[in-house]
Amino acid sequence: MMCSRPRRHQASVAEAARPARRWPVRAAGTVSDGNAGLRRAVERVWPHAAVQRCCVHKLRNLERKAPKHALAEIRDDFHRIVYAASADAARAAYAAFERTWAKRCPGVVRSLAEGGDELLIFFTFPKARWKTLRTTNTIERLHEEFRRRVKTQGSLPSEDAAVVLLFSLVATEQIKLRRIDGWRKIAAMLSQHTAVAA
Repeated sequence: MMCSRPRRHQASVAEAARPARRWPVRAAGTVSDGNAGLRRAVERVWPHAAVQRCCVHKLRNLERKAPKHALAEIRDDFHRIVYAASADAARAAYAAFERTWAKRCPGVVRSLAEGGDELLIFFTFPKARWKTLRTTNTIERLHEEFRRRVKTQGSLPSEDAAVVLLFSLVATEQIKLRRIDGWRKIAAMLSQHTAVAA
């Protein structure tokens, strides 16, 4: 959701998420594009949840600040961070990125630093979850397709109508959802991370 008033956006996101406080499972973590209002709302509703920054969004931010001749190199160096075999290897790649680009592209390094450790939170989860947790692309694809369908109708009369539309799009395979890698282990992973977050 795009909003010109972050405080209102923060309040509306927190209000929308309020029923989630009553769910039997606490949020172990969230994946965000870096929106400050959304970040504060998540902190209000789930104060102990880990927040992972979307690596795809961060790469796009870096590319916007990079000179064209350095794009491929910056992309490769960033991928060394987010596709590292371990958190330690990622931190080493992160430090190497900063050393390599600090003088040549200080804006790129500042942008990377703005994401900070939130770019590496996924390493605290089981390896089977990393691919899913690195990015918001899965939910964005679903949101984009859903929004495209709703645009033709103007608005939906109720929350139930939205659920029916979503179900029908999935059931007719107009929106294809792939299974999350390691989906059989999600319950165990959530109980482990919920205990840590509590």
